[in-house]
Amino acid sequence: MEPAGRRLCRHSRRGDESLQGELEALVHDVVKASSWWERHGVDCAILALSLLAVPAGLFCLRFENVLVFALGITILGVSHYTLTVKGSHLATHGALTESKRWSKIWELFFLEVCTGFTAEYANYGHVKMRHGYTNVIGMGDSSTWRLPCLNRYVYMFLAPFLIPIITPLVALKRLRDVEVWTALRTLGLISLGLYSHYWLLLNVSGFKSPRSALACMFATRSLLAHPYLHVNIFQHIGLPMFSLDKKPLRVHMLSLGVLNLPRSPVLDWAFGHSIVSCHVEHHFFPRLSDNMCLKVKPVVSHFLQEKQLPYNEDSYLARFRLFLSCYEELMVHTPPITELVGLQ
Repeated sequence: MEPAGRRLCRHSRRGDESLQGELEALVHDVVKASSWWERHGVDCAILALSLLAVPAGLFCLRFENVLVFALGITILGVSHYTLTVKGSHLATHGALTESKRWSKIWELFFLEVCTGFTAEYANYGHVKMRHGYTNVIGMGDSSTWRLPCLNRYVYMFLAPFLIPIITPLVALKRLRDVEVWTALRTLGLISLGLYSHYWLLLNVSGFKSPRSALACMFATRSLLAHPYLHVNIFQHIGLPMFSLDKKPLRVHMLSLGVLNLPRSPVLDWAFGHSIVSCHVEHHFFPRLSDNMCLKVKPVVSHFLQEKQLPYNEDSYLARFRLFLSCYEELMVHTPPITELVGLQ
């Protein structure tokens, strides 16, 4: 006789596979009916426009007029985050093109040249761990964003300014874990990206001293650092967390452990729909582009609600207030483990 618990587990897994297959079929139909422009073109155009806007931003910095100078900082800052967050995220998931060769090229360009981070660790930490073990304690629980030594106000308001400095330093630390030739390639591409930014400010924007050029680099690279940090913690932390041996089946794990924020013109442009307003859809279908995540959003939300599964949504302000009021519980202490009986 087969134990009842094992039969329940087997039937639950079959039900999970059935739900996943049903949702995948619905989304596949939408993707199949979409044009190349919808699948890849829209997001490629946004990235191209952001790259083409860089000369205009550099030129604005040549003026002494405060408003024109501020416009230059804004253009360069938004372009930087579009290339480093949206571009890097899509490239890491291979969502920019269907060509494996070009996917690798774009991954190295956006991650290592533009962002100053290592492509190998981005694949391991984000794709394999965060997506493979969403909200599993010690694996994909977003614990890398926790800094228990900081109080709530320092973390939420001041810590984001450290992101432009910490990012390349973390990349250098991770180089110890890769092969020598990979480390040399990454070090060369990161150096190329940082020096190119510095050189352009001196020779195109006309900065007179290295100190002023470095200050401008910091200003542009930290322009959207606050929402970048906030979005990364708002959409997972504070939701159910699971242990590796008792994590629920995939559909339940993703519907419970991921949250969408409302659409925002600036953040949608700079970070992408898959990070902001379509994060649930992105976790179910990580290889879809931002535009396609937005297109399948009604299908995914309707399916989950029809199956009486959670579809988490909340406002940026509501999450911000929650994290300020419950900072120790969410960001300092180990989160409680959620167990779903019969769904492991």
